[in-house]
Amino acid sequence: MPLHIGADTEKVVVSPTPLSMRTGRGRRRRYGTVVELVPIPPTGRDRTERTRRTARIALVLLILCGVLDALGIAWWAAALGSAGLLAFVVREQARAARPGIIAVPAGGDARVLVAGAERAAYERALAVAHRVRRTWPELGGLIDPADADRTLTRALDELAALLARRQRLRRLRDELAAVRPGDLPPDSPALVALAAQRARVEDLWRGTGAQANRMLHGIEAAARAGESLIREHRIHETARQAEATLARLSTGGPPPATEAAPELAQRTAAVISAYRELRMP
Repeated sequence: MPLHIGADTEKVVVSPTPLSMRTGRGRRRRYGTVVELVPIPPTGRDRTERTRRTARIALVLLILCGVLDALGIAWWAAALGSAGLLAFVVREQARAARPGIIAVPAGGDARVLVAGAERAAYERALAVAHRVRRTWPELGGLIDPADADRTLTRALDELAALLARRQRLRRLRDELAAVRPGDLPPDSPALVALAAQRARVEDLWRGTGAQANRMLHGIEAAARAGESLIREHRIHETARQAEATLARLSTGGPPPATEAAPELAQRTAAVISAYRELRMP
């Protein structure tokens, strides 16, 4: 099953179901079993500029309607078609002018990362995953691309779930840290319970952090291993080609007994010297 991933200026969304745009436009890119939805930058055209563009299109359509009417085509059919086209143009221009924001799928199956640290960690993992995928074509038969794709997609899904959990822990941790004891005695049952929950949250916080780091390091290790092997193959191929070239050069026969370049320089110098002697009064 494909894993759908989208990132905008507000959040990162990871979902088992297809993503869509809430505002603006997006472009889908498929990498194996991962489908990324990438927002398209807004055009930046304001309402005045969009109105001018629409007016120019309307003028062209009006002329076209006149031509079609002269050819015997019912004017109302051309007018209806033109009106529909104009409505589509107006809607698409307005949509293209707005920033692209990804809609969160209904149902609660999507993981939504809005905290800066978790978003940055997942976007970094996604960038490293692209590096891993780029190594597969050159590794040839050393790996099974289909199996590697499934494993990498599962790793991205598991990382998203872990980071979403860590994001919830972050909020709970901040809420517990913000509680002030006031004038309660230190042995108050409420303060004892609060301290126990703080300790539990800290344990989970450290545990999820260590697990997330292991996942990130695992993906990075896979990228480095593939890139290192590719570099090794390229260096080996360069050395092999150099060896073949040297072998051809070494079998090209013995070097000339007299080198022509120094001889040419000596002869040129002798001619110039003789010319100068003749020119002397």
